[in-house]
Amino acid sequence: MRTVFHTADPDVEPYRLLTALVVPRPVAWISTLSADGIGNLAPHSFFSVACASPPIVSWTSVGRKDTLANVLATKEFVVNLATLPQLDLVNASSAAFAAEDDEASRLNIEMEPSDSVAPPRVADSPASLECELHSTIELGDSVLVLGTVVAITVDDYALVDGHPEMARLQPVSRLGKDEWGLPPTVHATPRPRRPEDVGLLSEAD
Repeated sequence: MRTVFHTADPDVEPYRLLTALVVPRPVAWISTLSADGIGNLAPHSFFSVACASPPIVSWTSVGRKDTLANVLATKEFVVNLATLPQLDLVNASSAAFAAEDDEASRLNIEMEPSDSVAPPRVADSPASLECELHSTIELGDSVLVLGTVVAITVDDYALVDGHPEMARLQPVSRLGKDEWGLPPTVHATPRPRRPEDVGLLSEAD
């Protein structure tokens, strides 16, 4: 048996179902500046890579939040990697602070200058993506934001042979309800380049 939830049914909450099923979701801990120079730091879990070349990332503002207002005003933002040592601070920064409040200042989160954009990055985050606004798309109650990545910063400690190492990054993710995913156990499997590389093809193939 299966339960079917029709999303047009007013008694169904698609958001709660989607956030429990589209998991785990990486967390974009986004730092921005308002037009007046006030800092903002907030986590967004509708986050992904949108294009490889040029490098473009995407995130969604569910509702008109301060992060979105700042990005529309200044055309810049920084995605800071949310990690296990910072989980409590990442979660705390999701509170509904007033627009004139700087979350980093209120929560004693150290910030440092970015390389190529005005918004600062989280000093203790092991990696960050500095972005310039590419475009936005209005989608119902949400706005999809696309940002061109102009600089990528990774702590030397998190690099192994020049490549970011999952065990050293320790990223956390969002699940459903109040659940968070801890750094994952990594299983490496080489990707097949040709059908002949799969090894599971039937004799008929």
